[in-house]
Amino acid sequence: MRDAEIRLMTWDQIDFEKKFLTVGESKTAAGTGRTIPLNGTLLDALLEHSRWYVQQFGETRPEWFVFPDGGRFPDNPAVAITTLKTAWAMVRRKAGVKGRWHDNRHTLITELAESGAGDETIMEIAGHVSRQMLSRYSHIRMEAKRKALAEVDRQRAADKAQREKAQPHAAAVNNVAQPLPVQ
Repeated sequence: MRDAEIRLMTWDQIDFEKKFLTVGESKTAAGTGRTIPLNGTLLDALLEHSRWYVQQFGETRPEWFVFPDGGRFPDNPAVAITTLKTAWAMVRRKAGVKGRWHDNRHTLITELAESGAGDETIMEIAGHVSRQMLSRYSHIRMEAKRKALAEVDRQRAADKAQREKAQPHAAAVNNVAQPLPVQ
């Protein structure tokens, strides 16, 4: 999700029972209203966050922001957090990693592409309108390209072996030494 999509997310956008969330207003028409399945890691994190939230505010109201404003000590769930930069800086420091928050979006889209997810699926998750935008975000790594080409090579060899197995006589004829021409 984009920064603003996360910051402005309200509890009514999360369906814990069906395990998906619906993106609110987005930068693109394709982004607004898209649904994103919650994998186990994200579902667990949101459930843990909701328990903390209920301890902090007594309940979760549909119109309240999932990430309320107030810095380290949120105090008003009706006001959305204004930035993820401070939280991201702390996470980066603790994890010992570098990079912008938005780099996570590029990384996930690349990982989805490398996992074999189709363009339409990736575009739906990311909220992209065009394949051109998808290609800008999907930085296929060299190793993934090598594996893809090696798989084509492997498949061609398997197909050739299968053809030769199906027609052993033709393969034998092709391998017989031809007589030398008489002079």
